[in-house]
Amino acid sequence: MDQVLLLSKLGARIKMIRLTKSMTQNQLALNCNFEKSSMSKIEAGKVNLSYITLHKISIGLGVEMSELLPQD
Repeated sequence: MDQVLLLSKLGARIKMIRLTKSMTQNQLALNCNFEKSSMSKIEAGKVNLSYITLHKISIGLGVEMSELLPQD
């Protein structure tokens, strides 16, 4: 699987979890101490995330890091 597809799936997974928790991008960005524009790029699959960034997002969403990873 290529990198672009992997990042798109990861971003979609983060967005899906965020929406199930009834959070806005802005709320999640604030929880992670990111700019909203950065969260938008992450969810769009335009950013190659670091381990630390994934960790911050998992904390911001209140889930384990493993839950962020696409299931397929």
